[in-house]
Amino acid sequence: MTPPTAVPSTDSPGSRRLALVGGSLGNLVEWYDWFVYASFAIYFADSFFPGDNPTTQLLNTAGIFAVGFLMRPVGGWILGRAADRHGRKSALTLTVTMMSVAALLIAVAPTYGQVGYFGALVLLLARLLQGLSIGGEYAASATYLTEASARNRRGLGSSFQYVSMTCGQLLGLAILITLQHTLTEDQLKSWGWRLPFVLGAVFALVVFWLRRRLTETAAFTEEAADEDTRTARGTLAALWEHRRQAGLVMALTLGGTVAYYTYTTYLTKYLIGSAGMSKSTATLVSFTALTVFALLQPLAGMLSDRIGRRPLLITFAVGCTVGTYPIMTALGSASSFWSALGLSLIALVIVTGYTSINAAVKAELFPTRVRALGVALPYAVANALFGGTAEYVALWFKDAGHERLFFWYVSGCALVSLVTYVLMPDTRDAALSKAEAQPGEKVPAL
Repeated sequence: MTPPTAVPSTDSPGSRRLALVGGSLGNLVEWYDWFVYASFAIYFADSFFPGDNPTTQLLNTAGIFAVGFLMRPVGGWILGRAADRHGRKSALTLTVTMMSVAALLIAVAPTYGQVGYFGALVLLLARLLQGLSIGGEYAASATYLTEASARNRRGLGSSFQYVSMTCGQLLGLAILITLQHTLTEDQLKSWGWRLPFVLGAVFALVVFWLRRRLTETAAFTEEAADEDTRTARGTLAALWEHRRQAGLVMALTLGGTVAYYTYTTYLTKYLIGSAGMSKSTATLVSFTALTVFALLQPLAGMLSDRIGRRPLLITFAVGCTVGTYPIMTALGSASSFWSALGLSLIALVIVTGYTSINAAVKAELFPTRVRALGVALPYAVANALFGGTAEYVALWFKDAGHERLFFWYVSGCALVSLVTYVLMPDTRDAALSKAEAQPGEKVPAL
């Protein structure tokens, strides 16, 4: 494939707005398909894994959820390389195509009663494909949204990655709430859980059409015109030259990804299994808290454009390190919707210090020729090891009778990231392209 060298690029206010909308909507659908698996697992777990122990069934489905993360480094490598060599737009189009196929596979997967464990195998294959897709989606969208934003508004622009991620999860929860009020429990367990995956496949097809019409970023268009860097774009050798930055991406991701998945995908199950809330009430708590969380992202992104990235990251890490145990303990005994909502909001406000700006921070660490791969691969590895396993670790501790040890695990991960934030430089002023750089300034600045 020949890199685009004469295409419209996101170097005007109108193009930047279109890129923000197009990139965000595509990201929304990608993460809707990814998270809806976790949201509906409480209804389809026994369809693929028979037995009398609900925790064991959830452990099995959480295990497949975690396995999807194992493909994320592979997807990050393949699609990150593609984004650096052939453009952000082409990688974004490919990821959403793969996600559509995966959602359709889950929608038609046969149950244990029909074909035994072959249905679970189909589920596993679909999650592997989703992992491959999402591994490239994160890097492509983080890079695209950051490069497409004006230099002094990159925190704001990149914050829409987690706005769209969260809105994707909210869309899944909204469909879950709707189905909970229109279908019976038996109908949801029998066939209702398939509906969100059918919708996910349709949504992805719409986004495929949208992403085909996006423009390429000015930073990549500039890089594509440089013949001297053609062979070095998106290679592991080029990434090795920036191994310190890759290590920073892994370390700064560790605490953030564990905290994020604890207070989003695992929260509903925790409120049901530990606090004893009904499924509908726990889902409503998650939905309301995540709505506020999504609204906070642009505000925090704008703040980082004014004061820098490190103050927000450090605030998150300190809050998560010292606050996880008391917040999770209190959530485990929350007796009402309002108490659970208040505690969830405190946790998500803390997590916002990471989620709102992490895409910009990672993109600002690398030069254009290896930016997507540099964001994708180390981030995906950290997620495979820690983010994807957070729910499984939590359920494992619960099943072993030591649930509170998981709270210390989350705090410990945040502490590692805190040390990283304190020692790393602030990336806000990095120039991502020659057009952005001031006279005499190096590109990138780090």
